[in-house]
Amino acid sequence: MPIFNIDFETMPREGLSAIQLRRLQTTIDRVYATVPFYKKSFDAAGITPADIKSLDDLEKIPFTTKQDLRDNYPYDMFAVPMEQVVRIHASSGTTGRPTVVGYTRRDIESWAELMARSLSAAGAGSGDIIHNAFGYGLFTGGLGAHYGAERLGASVIPVSGGNTRRQITIMKDFKPTILCGTPSYILHLAEVADEMGVDFKDLFFKAGIFGAEPWTESMRIELETKLHLKAVDIYGLSEVIGPGVSIECHEEQKGLHVFEDHFIVEIIDPETGETLPHGTPGELVFTSITKEAFPVIRYRTRDISSLDPTPCTCGRTHIRMSKPAGRTDDMLIIRGVNVFPSQIESVLMESKKTLPHYQLEVDRKDNLDTLTVKVEIDEGLFSDDIKTLQIMENKIAMDIKETLGVSAKVRLVEPKAIERSQGKAVRVIDKRNV
Repeated sequence: MPIFNIDFETMPREGLSAIQLRRLQTTIDRVYATVPFYKKSFDAAGITPADIKSLDDLEKIPFTTKQDLRDNYPYDMFAVPMEQVVRIHASSGTTGRPTVVGYTRRDIESWAELMARSLSAAGAGSGDIIHNAFGYGLFTGGLGAHYGAERLGASVIPVSGGNTRRQITIMKDFKPTILCGTPSYILHLAEVADEMGVDFKDLFFKAGIFGAEPWTESMRIELETKLHLKAVDIYGLSEVIGPGVSIECHEEQKGLHVFEDHFIVEIIDPETGETLPHGTPGELVFTSITKEAFPVIRYRTRDISSLDPTPCTCGRTHIRMSKPAGRTDDMLIIRGVNVFPSQIESVLMESKKTLPHYQLEVDRKDNLDTLTVKVEIDEGLFSDDIKTLQIMENKIAMDIKETLGVSAKVRLVEPKAIERSQGKAVRVIDKRNV
């Protein structure tokens, strides 16, 4: 018998919607009474909790943004007294003040259950050993996966990021079967394993759960080919709960199941804020309906995705979101053209000659934006004559121009020329405002 409730995952839509409405109304009542920001926001919009009579009424409520969280730094968005907060996490704060999130004891239990359900969807069970290379600390990834693994009844190896060669040794000796981490760091692990003469096909992994940064289908093929496992995408963000908001199932790997008994998801037009129909790409918006310490109402994630309500062959009825294609705040505008790093990645991976390590440098010369794409190629190709490399650079630049409509200079660099990250990869260096 499962040690967590999976009945919600296969519930008919009518029953699920009733649960969502009840939990939404309870959450709205509570934040209106306890969080000054939400009371002020509701009052300014001319609505009260009593106006939320159906799930459709959610659209009446104003959005919450990351700036709102920063403006209420550190604890003014909390809906419970600090005596009830047992955990505090925070974002890195690389683009401003960090966003601070809190958890009650019940929140931690809910998070552990959501991550256990996520691991189960990816094919993990109580007999598995989970190599957890997500970072531990204020970042939610490491501890979220850790508590989920323990709730599942699996064995967890809390290696975090870094000490990469030691991690390879642990993989050989401890025989883990599930690998967790950011896809960019996992690819770095694969590089180091190759240097050490370790082939992943001789290890014991059956599945990898990768997230915390956007990655493409081409990257999935790269991961599965190099690591000899099934690569599953997981999605989450600290403002909503951390990892465990949604995940692909190992049966299909076609869209990430949103755990709708805990979260209501919408897609909006990022420019107008208008709610978009299923299947239309737009910005993901989440409302948490079970969080106690830090509920968020209509939180704009800036992640670009679309929704598919079709039941999955795995039996889950929860709506599926497409793999995020990028972020509106990661979007580059180059001479009037909107460009996401993930779009560049797709073109690079199609070339079949580049390694999955790249960086975009944006600069401004003579009042015009310029884009330089640095991408690694393997040692054998890099040793070719200069003319051959120039032909390859021109071919990739032409592919980018034809696919995205933007001109870019391509620089092929030798392996390891781009700095590796132990967490999220730094894909963009924007020098225009330096």
